Amino acid sequence: MELAPIQKDILIALINLQREKDRAVKGEEIAELINRNPGTVRNQMQSLKVLGLVEGVPGPKGGYKATGDAYEALSITAMDHEAVVPLFRNDKQVDGATVAEISFTTVRHPDLCHGNIRVLGSIKGFEQGDKVQIGPTPVNKLVISGEIVGRDDTQNTLVFCINEMISLPKKPVKNYARMNIIFIDINATIQETARKLVDNGIHGAPVKDNGEIVGIVTFTDIGDAVASGKMTARVKDIMTKELIAVDSETSLYDAVKIFDKHNIGFLLVSFEGVPKGVLSKKDIFHELTVY
Repeated sequence: MELAPIQKDILIALINLQREKDRAVKGEEIAELINRNPGTVRNQMQSLKVLGLVEGVPGPKGGYKATGDAYEALSITAMDHEAVVPLFRNDKQVDGATVAEISFTTVRHPDLCHGNIRVLGSIKGFEQGDKVQIGPTPVNKLVISGEIVGRDDTQNTLVFCINEMISLPKKPVKNYARMNIIFIDINATIQETARKLVDNGIHGAPVKDNGEIVGIVTFTDIGDAVASGKMTARVKDIMTKELIAVDSETSLYDAVKIFDKHNIGFLLVSFEGVPKGVLSKKDIFHELTVY
């Protein structure tokens, strides 16, 4: 079914407003969104009704609703329950917009990596050269960033040059935690602690006092102590006392957010409430490394 550009604009606006407001949409709302005369929208709605793409809803709260055929005509998948895939323009999230489809158009090109973003929502504000970011997507937590090189209003599509793509594995943290935990005694000297960390090839370790975990000590803590002239300090004097633990079934994505929120480098990993593992930022970086 070949639709005129104005009909596509109206249908896309109708679907976007219907998603956002979860109700029938009035012609005036569509006209305002696409910057058209309300009379023009009403006239086109009659044609779209005849084509079976729009249905009218009577009553004071009535208006128009898009039919399943409208989604098919625009090659959009209709969903009863959808997750929002955020879209950012120049580091600011575009209100009311979600990414419906991402396609890669130049994967075989030796120098370029371009893609198309199909959007549910307004793309009118995007211009060539704008920074764009998509995601994270709901399942794979994929985040893609790049630069706009073109815009197709008839398909509600953005063309962009891809600069970076990051995706975190779906497996929970129990698959990446180190289970052979090395503990540091609370009364150990910084020299003893540094030697133990070096010998085990780790950046930090939990601190124990009478069998209880009471803190975390890292090379950063040791470096700060040395820089401050505290050469005779004990671990109890320099350790970080804030202990943050996550359940073993926590996703890697949620763990990364905790690292960022608390500005820490280590998390304890608990199995049925008992800390049995350690997850560090280094472990995550290792997981994301492409060989």
